[in-house]
Amino acid sequence: MSRRYELLPLDQLYPPGRPRIDVLASLSAIFRDSFSNVVDLLDDLFERAANADEPPALNYIRKHAMELEAEGEERPASRLFSNPPGDYGSLVNELVGSGDWETTADLGATWASRNGVSYGRHKEKQGVAREAVLEKLLGTTERIVQMVDSVRTPISPGILVRVDRSIFLIRCSGDRVEYGLTDIQEYYANTGALKASAESARQRRKLAEGVEEEHASEALSNLHVGVSVVEAFTRSTPVSRDLETCLRMEYRSKLLNPVWAEAMASQGSGGAYEISQRFTAMVGWGATARFADEWAFQGAFERYVADEDMRRRLAKSNPEAIRNVARRLLEAYGRGMWTSASEEQLDTLKDMYADAEDVVELGVRAVTNEDMGGK
Repeated sequence: MSRRYELLPLDQLYPPGRPRIDVLASLSAIFRDSFSNVVDLLDDLFERAANADEPPALNYIRKHAMELEAEGEERPASRLFSNPPGDYGSLVNELVGSGDWETTADLGATWASRNGVSYGRHKEKQGVAREAVLEKLLGTTERIVQMVDSVRTPISPGILVRVDRSIFLIRCSGDRVEYGLTDIQEYYANTGALKASAESARQRRKLAEGVEEEHASEALSNLHVGVSVVEAFTRSTPVSRDLETCLRMEYRSKLLNPVWAEAMASQGSGGAYEISQRFTAMVGWGATARFADEWAFQGAFERYVADEDMRRRLAKSNPEAIRNVARRLLEAYGRGMWTSASEEQLDTLKDMYADAEDVVELGVRAVTNEDMGGK
């Protein structure tokens, strides 16, 4: 027996009177490969929504599909996008890791270039590049949704949250995990870079529509794309929070928390590595989502650098980790994320980096400065 998702009639949508909103689904490559049956079902649903006999003003999927069809797009109902076949990841984390990036817009463009392939039934089964459709939908996006699922539940495509014209359905994990937004690189490399990509697309759309020169700066500055993080840490109703709120909560409860810091440091090389990776992620969120709360960087300096005992322990157990800590804080200052850093703090970080570099690259440990920064 064949199965399919059915469209609810307009009069059954909640809240009453709202239109059928458009959805752009950003699929992880693992989801794309593992759940092709769900991809087919969703593709069928989107196509039927685009062809529904409903007023375009009450069906944004149809409205946008009609616009794309008028522009000559072959398959205007495409809404399921991911990496090219056999490929994985946005590569944004690689750029942030190497420091080989200039602007947030550059990182957004990298994300878009890696996620412009449409998937679905028929010809879309193996993926078809449809960058114009992706650009159109990015340009009408006002909110992104990121699911953080830490409860053992059946893997589902994700959740839908209403916005004005488009929605992003972001990755949903089914296993119990211990990782949050600040713990690993994939979150900023996808959700953060997706935000950057959507904001750039909205700017291009606004400019194409024509903006009076004297109002251009104000108009472009108001094209912020919000991010809702829906965390399901228990079986109760999931909680939705803004990205900035979640990042602040995680920095306070983990990286800047003395109990967490001590627990990581006590694990030796592995713990030092985990601390170091969160410094990279902090720069990653600043790079993609422009998160630059000064207190977070200042607190990280005080917790892991100004505390000489902590600094020596990390340097002794993992010189590469302490080098990365210094590198990321210096990078944060250089890129304008941590403007309140003092000259004394910067000098300490430079000395710390140089000492760690000697140990890592040359295998040399200075007798008078054995633990990288200990005077």
